[in-house]
Amino acid sequence: MQRVINRLRPLILSGLLLALPPVVALAKNVKPDPNGLPPQDVKDLPYGDVLFYFYEDDYFDSITRLLAARQLDRLPHTQGEAELLLGGLYLSLGEHVEAGRIFEALLNKNTSETVRNKAWFYLGKVWYQRGYLEESERSLRQVSDKIDPRISAERYMLLAQLMMRQQRYDDAIAALSHWHGAPDWTAYAQFNLGVALVRRDRLADAIPYLDRVGRMETRSEELLSLKDKANLALGFALLQAQRAADAKPILQRVRLEGPYSSKALLGVGWADAGVGEFKRALVPWLTLRKRSLLDSAVQESFLTVPYAYSQLAAMGQAAEYYNSAIESFDAESKHIDDSIDQIRSGHLLDRLLDDDKKDTLTWYWQLTTLPNAPESRYLYALLAGNEFQEGLKNYRELNFMSRNLDDWRENVSAYDDMLDTRQTAYNLRVPKADAVLAASDLDGLTHKRVDFESRINEIEKSNDVAALGTPEEQQTWRRLRRIEDYLAAHPEDTDLAEMREKYRMMKGVMYWRLSSSFKARLWNERRSVKELEAQLKETQKRAVLVKQARAGMPTNNGGFAERVAAIRARLDQLQQRLVEVSVQQNRFLQNLAIRELEGQKQRISTYQIQARYELAAIYDHAANDKPKAKP
Repeated sequence: MQRVINRLRPLILSGLLLALPPVVALAKNVKPDPNGLPPQDVKDLPYGDVLFYFYEDDYFDSITRLLAARQLDRLPHTQGEAELLLGGLYLSLGEHVEAGRIFEALLNKNTSETVRNKAWFYLGKVWYQRGYLEESERSLRQVSDKIDPRISAERYMLLAQLMMRQQRYDDAIAALSHWHGAPDWTAYAQFNLGVALVRRDRLADAIPYLDRVGRMETRSEELLSLKDKANLALGFALLQAQRAADAKPILQRVRLEGPYSSKALLGVGWADAGVGEFKRALVPWLTLRKRSLLDSAVQESFLTVPYAYSQLAAMGQAAEYYNSAIESFDAESKHIDDSIDQIRSGHLLDRLLDDDKKDTLTWYWQLTTLPNAPESRYLYALLAGNEFQEGLKNYRELNFMSRNLDDWRENVSAYDDMLDTRQTAYNLRVPKADAVLAASDLDGLTHKRVDFESRINEIEKSNDVAALGTPEEQQTWRRLRRIEDYLAAHPEDTDLAEMREKYRMMKGVMYWRLSSSFKARLWNERRSVKELEAQLKETQKRAVLVKQARAGMPTNNGGFAERVAAIRARLDQLQQRLVEVSVQQNRFLQNLAIRELEGQKQRISTYQIQARYELAAIYDHAANDKPKAKP
C-alpha cells in the first residue's frame, strides 16, 4: 500500500518550520512556540526581501535572492535562519540532495528537538516519495519518539512501507505486530501487516488483520478505499488458496462504484466458477464486460464470459462472444498503435502541460486533467503512478527554468543599452570636462592663495591697520595720506595751522576705528584664506578624479561589457544544458508511456491469442462431433 501517495497531505516546508520564526509577535500576550525557534527581528533587509517572495509562494525568486544575498555576504545576523529556509526551499522544489546536505549540516544539538524531528521527518518523506529508500530510512531513523503522535504514526507506516518495498517482510511484520495508534493509522498498519503476512505465505495469520480492516465502519472516502482494497486483497488471496467459497462473501463487500469494483466483479465471478456455478459467474462477468476495455479486469472478462458459456455447453454463444472479443481486441490494438505513434512524435508532454497556467514552482503541483487526445484514454493508469508524476513535474520545472533563463537573457540585453547610454553620455561630457579643466588654472590659484597668506602675515607683522579696512575706509585713508603729504610739503605756512589740527583729529579717529577692528578683520581674513585653501584642495581632488575617470572610463566600460558577455555566455550554456536535459526527460517519459501502452498491447495480444485458440477449439469440437453425411 502506497501510504504516502494515498494519504499525501500538503507538506509544511521544513524551511517554514525552521526559518519563519524570525517575526516578532505583535501582541504582548502571544507566547513563542515552545516547539520552534524563538521569535527574532528581521535585522537584515535582504532576508526580509527573501521572506516576502517566500510568503508569495514564489520559491524560485526567493532562492535566487537568498543565494545572491549569501554570496554578497549581506546576511550577517540571519545566516543560520537563512540556511534553514534555503534547505526548506530546496526541499519544496524537489532538490532533496541539496536539502539533505543543508539539514545534516545545520540540524545539530543547538536546534530544538521538535524542530529537528519535523525536519528529518519531512525530509524522509520526500526521499520516500522520490524513491530513495535507503536515504529515506536513514532520515526517518533520525526522528525520536518525542514528536506529535500523528507524525509518529505516519513515520512508523513509512518505515514499514520501506521494508515491504525492499521485500523485508519479516522486518515489516515485526515492526507492525505490536504497534498501536489512532484508529485510521491502526487500519493502515493492520492492512500492511496483512499484506506482509500474505507475501510470506502466512494466509491464516493474515486473515484476521485483513478481515478486520474489510469490516470497519467509516465514512471517510480514504478509509473506504482502504476497506475495499483490504477485501480485494483477502478475496484474491483466498482464491489463490483454492478457497473460492470463502472468497466470494469477502469480495462482495467491495463497493460497486469504488475504484476496485472491476477487479472485485472479476473475482466474484471466479469464486462462483471455482465452485462450479458458471451461471452465477456470468452475472458479474457480463456486468463487467460493459465497462471500458481499458481496464485489465474488463479485458479478462471478454474471455471469461465465453469460457463460462463453453462450460455450460452453450458453444454457439461462446463462439459469438469469442468472435466479439477478437474484434474488440483488434480494434483496441490498432488504437494503441496509433497512440504510440502520437507519443513518438514528441508532443505528449507539451499537450499535457498546455493548460498549465502556473508560473511558479511548488512541490505540490500535480497533473489533474488530461488533454483531449487519442492517447489520453490510455494514460490514466500511467498517470496514477508516482514515477510518471515525478518525471512530469521535473520536466515542467525544466521548462520553467528555460523560460526564466530567456527572461534573464532579455534583461541582460538591457545592460547593453545601459552601457551604450553610458558611452554616449561620456562622449558628450568629455569635451565639456576638458574645456573646464583647461580653463581652470589651479596652480595659479594656489600661488595666489600663498601670496594672500604672505600678505596677511606681512600686514599683521607691520600692523598695517588700514590694509584691512573697507573700500570706503581705505579711500578715506588715502585722502588723509594725500593731505598729510600736502601739509608736509608746506611746513612753514601758518595759514595751514587750522588744517593741521583738523587733519590730526580726523586721522586719529580713523586710526582708532581701523585699529579697534583690526584683529577681528585679520581673523576673518585668515579664515577666508583657510576656506580658500580647503576649496582649492577639494577642487584639485575633484580634478584628479575627473582626469582618472576620463582615463579609466573606456576601460571600465570594457570591463562591464566583458562581464555582461560572460553572463550571456553562461546563460547560453545553461540554456543548452536545459535543452539537453529536457530532451532526455521528454524521451524518458515518452518511453514510460510507450512501455505502458506496449504492456497493454501485449496483454491484449495474449488475450487475443487465447480467444482465437478457444474459438478454434470450439470449431474443431463442433466439426468432430458433426454426424457423417449419408451417401
